[in-house]
Amino acid sequence: MNTLMIQGTVSDAGKSTVVAGLCRVLVNRGKRVAPFKPQNMALNSAVTAQGEEIGRAQALQAYAAKVPPQVDFNPILLKPNSDTGAQVILHGHPISNMEAAQYQDYKKVAMQAVLASHTRLVQQFDCVLVEGAGSPAEINLREGDVANMGFAEEVDCPVVLVANIDKGGVFAHLVGTLALLSESEQNRVKGFIINGFRGDLGLLESGLAWLEEYTQKPVLGVLPYIHDLALDAEDAIDEHNSNDEAAANIAILLLPHTSNHTDFDALRHHPQCRVQYVRMGQRIPACDLVIIPGSKNVLFDLTFLRQQHWHDDLQRHLRYGGKVLGICGGMQMLGQRIDDPEQVESTIGAVFGLGLADFVTTLQRDKIIRQVTAICEDAQLCGYEIHCGRSVGAAFDMPLFQLSHDDRQWHDGFISVDNLIAGTYVHGLFDSPQGCDWVLSWLDNTRSWQAFDLNAQREQQLVRLADVCEQHLDINKIIAIMES
Repeated sequence: MNTLMIQGTVSDAGKSTVVAGLCRVLVNRGKRVAPFKPQNMALNSAVTAQGEEIGRAQALQAYAAKVPPQVDFNPILLKPNSDTGAQVILHGHPISNMEAAQYQDYKKVAMQAVLASHTRLVQQFDCVLVEGAGSPAEINLREGDVANMGFAEEVDCPVVLVANIDKGGVFAHLVGTLALLSESEQNRVKGFIINGFRGDLGLLESGLAWLEEYTQKPVLGVLPYIHDLALDAEDAIDEHNSNDEAAANIAILLLPHTSNHTDFDALRHHPQCRVQYVRMGQRIPACDLVIIPGSKNVLFDLTFLRQQHWHDDLQRHLRYGGKVLGICGGMQMLGQRIDDPEQVESTIGAVFGLGLADFVTTLQRDKIIRQVTAICEDAQLCGYEIHCGRSVGAAFDMPLFQLSHDDRQWHDGFISVDNLIAGTYVHGLFDSPQGCDWVLSWLDNTRSWQAFDLNAQREQQLVRLADVCEQHLDINKIIAIMES
């Protein structure tokens, strides 16, 4: 069984990136590779061709491995909808909302789902690269652990620890993490990867020698800090956008439960766009387009939006001829009312919408999850739906898109009579050049807009990442560890 687990000393140590890089390296060496994350907690997700929801990072790793994303790559996905609770996605489909203590009791069931997925992957692929979650040294979460050493012990696989030196304290992170593991878990750790190094490697060598001597474990490589590496984020919002003299100024409202903010990666990287996130305490600036993103708790986030007085800013923005686009939960907020009678997302029950379009939304337990093709005028776009809401009203008499899926066709979204306000349930619209061109042409159809292909950029970045891993990691030793 060729399984290797990459664990991190902290969140954001670089686990997702290392797994993606190793997936591509091993594929380049002729291996059939499967990425795997037993349990992911993130609000960025992707939809498989079979209509199943998985973490966005595992979809990225699947692209790196040159295989279609599948639900077994991420059998458990937790989508937080409050500070203490989350929607539990089991094998691609939601089963319920659980509080943290309730999920602790559910972990035995979760582990069985995780093991079943891993067994199927081992039978299909030459090797399985597993990504841990958070840190294995979170001793308060050790009982019934599904995400880190609990899984590694269950399937008896080796572990490599990753630490991010750019955050400081890298030797303390590695040694301290190792010290908090049990003896069998310490023996399972076969080496270290240091990530995010800047500067003269010669100044680090004495520390590496000390680490190997102290722990009796090898350093398998030091990855340099890769400037402007542009890959889909697992959960954290990447606000990098330095294009201050852009033709299109776009503001995105940063809600407490913003989901699938990867929708906007293509706009952030587009050479003619300047994207800025509007945070709590800030007002919406003068811009061409305001986007209200998806949300995992729409009623709570709509209340938050009003508390920030962003509803007043939106009215001013529209009076000056600016445009507003709502995506998924953001579209629901544009209507007259949102009802949650079954408490699908929260206990609030119902909230008045922004009143910018004539429709109402009711949240239902049956969640729509599917890939779709969207047609708008002459443009054909690809995207996906992930939502519990059903929206009805006169606004949809002017639909934004015609959607198709499995030989079915229907209308989606709306566009206002004055052409200033639009909404859609479809995520991922801007990933293709046609999608970017559509939204920018909607902003200004007199301007010539450059084509930008996020999928092509993702491939370029994965090639770049794999080259860095080949150069700076001891790949042969890593393969030997996996196969031993």
